[in-house]
Amino acid sequence: MSDDRTMRMVTNLDRPAIEAKLAEIQRAARAQGLEDLARLFLDVEGMPRAQIETRVRNAQAWLAGKREYGEIAALLDLVELNLKNLK
Repeated sequence: MSDDRTMRMVTNLDRPAIEAKLAEIQRAARAQGLEDLARLFLDVEGMPRAQIETRVRNAQAWLAGKREYGEIAALLDLVELNLKNLK
């Protein structure tokens, strides 16, 4: 059996959905002992798009090449695809 999974990349998430994904990322990071990463996503509700974008990109850079955190990286990619929807 193959271990390959495909994540559906939705590109129409609105702000509440994006903020919910960021909360999910925060919980996942905390569960894996990544407190510094989790802190990036504290209090993002209502935060300007540019600040969220910076935090997402910093998190992606930090996780680059760390396959053990692939699920978190995939969620970050999903959020990045939807940043254009933040109003």
